[in-house]
Amino acid sequence: MIKDLYSRVRQYKAKTIATPIFMVLEVLMEVLIPAIMAQIIDVGVANMDMRYILIMSVLLILSALLSLFFGIMGAKFGSEAGAGFSTNLRHDLYSKVQEFSFSDIDKFSSASLITRLTTDVQRVQQLFTMSIRIFVRSPMMLIFASIMAFRAGGVLAMVFVIVIPIIAIGIFTMVKITHAYFTAAFKGYDRFNQVVKENLAGIRTVKAYVREDKEKKKFKDSAENIRYNFTKAQKMMAVMNPMMMFVSYGCMIAISYFGAKLVNVGSMDTGSLMSIFTYSGQILSSLMMTGMIVVMYTMSKPSMERISEVLATETSMDENENGETVVLDGSVSFENVDFGYKEGSKVLKNINLEIKSGEMVGVIGTTGSGKTTLVSLIARLYDTSKGSVKVGGKDVRDYNIKALRDSVSVVLQKNTLFSGTVRENLQWGNENATDEEMEKALDIASALSFVNEKEGGLDSHVEQGGANFSGGQRQRLCIARALLKSPKILIMDDSTSAVDTKTDRKIREALRRDVNSMTRIIISQRISSIEDADKIVIMNAGRIEDVGSHSELMERNEGYRNLFETQTKGRE
Repeated sequence: MIKDLYSRVRQYKAKTIATPIFMVLEVLMEVLIPAIMAQIIDVGVANMDMRYILIMSVLLILSALLSLFFGIMGAKFGSEAGAGFSTNLRHDLYSKVQEFSFSDIDKFSSASLITRLTTDVQRVQQLFTMSIRIFVRSPMMLIFASIMAFRAGGVLAMVFVIVIPIIAIGIFTMVKITHAYFTAAFKGYDRFNQVVKENLAGIRTVKAYVREDKEKKKFKDSAENIRYNFTKAQKMMAVMNPMMMFVSYGCMIAISYFGAKLVNVGSMDTGSLMSIFTYSGQILSSLMMTGMIVVMYTMSKPSMERISEVLATETSMDENENGETVVLDGSVSFENVDFGYKEGSKVLKNINLEIKSGEMVGVIGTTGSGKTTLVSLIARLYDTSKGSVKVGGKDVRDYNIKALRDSVSVVLQKNTLFSGTVRENLQWGNENATDEEMEKALDIASALSFVNEKEGGLDSHVEQGGANFSGGQRQRLCIARALLKSPKILIMDDSTSAVDTKTDRKIREALRRDVNSMTRIIISQRISSIEDADKIVIMNAGRIEDVGSHSELMERNEGYRNLFETQTKGRE
């Protein structure tokens, strides 16, 4: 897991390697300073040798300056490597998510993926930066300072043999206990983001139904869950600092007591005792810093696991890069198709349907009958559980997925516009489209008039989500965007539901007149939107109940006839 994540360093590898080298050099300079000071006291001061004191003082200052330089360089390269690492990690995560099928995204949830791309990556970045700097510096300091302490203090340095295992056991125990709480806390972030996302997306609905209090409670509960788990973990971690300080001061007292006795009997020089004090501070501080790294690792481990889970997930849908790249025509065939979003469930059951190239087909049915799921299989947004879907006479799984989707335009129930301009949104359909092509697509979608009325026309501003356009206008812009792809198959999933019947009729007439070579599949709740289709498919409980023209269904299907009469009473 760690090896896989750290492989994302890539172009920052040189800086990543340079950082620990500078850290080691900084440590070497730091551990030399107490030894030089001991020599100044024990040799220079004791013998009143000013020349020796000056030489060693210059050496001391040089060591301090070099230590400062190496420390600055290590910090510089470390921060650049850490920032670069997180950039690469976010890029790889985002690229991986782009490869996911709809079912893969359903598995993780969009809120969880957002948390992994933001909070989790930030924590892993912090751990990475600490690991190439402090994680190298602290053990090296511990090793070199211990060597120098034993060299200077001999038996007195045995104090550290007792101290180090006590601190190590305390750190290990704390990590073991807190890991579960941090894992639960990060899962709580997913729920927290989901609550915020839903509330912001549905703020008008919340206010319309006066549900602010309920939403506040949901927010408070999700935030409380995070607070509880973090508080439990932090309380346990809070014990570590007092424990470290207690052990540190105990160590200093022991060194002072036994060191004074050794100096009195002449077994140790004063300078050596002073250097022992300095080395003990370095050893204990390095132990504390190592403890901090372990704490950071404990906090970051759940984040690493969550990021690795995304990166290690193989998409459930093979893009078939070497597959067919040419879709011959817009014919569609469903052969004994079953489909379920979850294993063991069936949303579509034994679907058999033939659609000829260039036909206009209407799909109607009650809510939850499987209409949207049916057309989602054509663009291979999902794969069938059983049977096959063919486009242009070939199974959709035999096509290169990009080539297939370039030949199929889908205007979904939830229409999405991106912040920018009308032109930029239309260019999602064809980035090289001319103004004339855009205007023609807008005209077919009955959108040209209101676009021209906007100041700037095609270059008029579009707010996030198309908030400065009405629901019907957003739908018509999405239809125009889909038409610019010049697809073999156009799927309109209830995409004129917010449009008045007069405009709806104009759009259907334009589709029949101007793009009659295109296979058009229109899902609608209004029979008036599909009554002039070549054939109408009636869906019911995941099955095809009937297929026929409007006149045929009126004659033989009582449910269709009753629905038509109900919808046209007002008109009559």
